[in-house]
Amino acid sequence: MVRVVPLAEPHRADWERLYAGYAEFYKTTQTPEMRARVWAWIHDPAHETEALVAEAPEDGRAVGLAHFRAFARPLSASTGGFLDDLFVDPAFRGRRVADALINRLSEIGRERGWSVVRWITADDNYRGRGAYDRLAQRTMWITYDVKLG
Repeated sequence: MVRVVPLAEPHRADWERLYAGYAEFYKTTQTPEMRARVWAWIHDPAHETEALVAEAPEDGRAVGLAHFRAFARPLSASTGGFLDDLFVDPAFRGRRVADALINRLSEIGRERGWSVVRWITADDNYRGRGAYDRLAQRTMWITYDVKLG
């Protein structure tokens, strides 16, 4: 069983590897400079982005990551948590690492009084969706983007 903890300096190399794998999975260009910016956000108490990692029991290396942040929900006059990124080392898939990360994030949400933990995923992320279907209720919301750059 993995141990889920806040991302810390000793996880840097593992986090870099995992986050690069996440970008590759989604066929997204990501540079070391982009990862450095996200790392800085996570470690800046004034920034909204936070992170958890799942540590392997045998050696403590990070084998999964979750980036998240609080978000306002004006219609319900509440605050929710948004899971931005979730990735598990392919060698550790099938071991419920994603479950452990989502369950810990749900605990954090309950501690903070959030009304929901929400995330999106690609339609063709079948393996991930298998876990998500076990852990959460799929919504009928459709996502749109207006590209600004």
